[in-house]
Amino acid sequence: MKPFLSQEDRDHLENRVAEAEKLTNSQIVLATVRRSDSYAEIPWKAFTMCAALAGLLVFILNLIISIWLNDIIVLISIMATLATGALGVLLTIVFPWFARLFLTGNRAEAEVRQYAESVFLSRELFSTSHRTGILLLISRFERKVVILPDKGLSDNVSGQDLDKVIALMKEPLSRNDIRGAMDLALDEFIRIIRPLSPPKGAGDELSNRIIEEKGI
Repeated sequence: MKPFLSQEDRDHLENRVAEAEKLTNSQIVLATVRRSDSYAEIPWKAFTMCAALAGLLVFILNLIISIWLNDIIVLISIMATLATGALGVLLTIVFPWFARLFLTGNRAEAEVRQYAESVFLSRELFSTSHRTGILLLISRFERKVVILPDKGLSDNVSGQDLDKVIALMKEPLSRNDIRGAMDLALDEFIRIIRPLSPPKGAGDELSNRIIEEKGI
């Protein structure tokens, strides 16, 4: 898979992660995924909606123009309706913004959180001394962010603090500025995470390398 971030962006963010970890005595992992689920219902929703709109338009045109129905007109109307539905499906594949029109916010949030939890477990981010790992994952298709702190940080960062970080990231994410969003999040981590005493011999327990995955 071709990396989404440039090498310059990766080097910059990895250096910033190292800086933030020293200031907070935590282990920060940044990740980005293309999409967190296949959302099999999106093409069907697009087909249904587009076909229904096309059928309604055909019906209205028939009332306005008062065309006498015959087999050819009926066949053309059916073909136009089905073709419009098929076009809707194609648009969801080609244009992510169009596909997002058929994705509810709750569904997207649930899938991104589930994907983030799977990354946290599969990458064993829980294996740090004193459980001070924290994962920030951006799912690009959904334009959603999930931040998962390990239990060692539960007294240091509140859910309200993390919600504020995510809210601040929305503006750069709307411009598809992943580096800017992650930069902003690291600034906030430095501000809100009260440093813990580093465990002896812990060092840099998790890689600072940015995780980039294709997803589902």
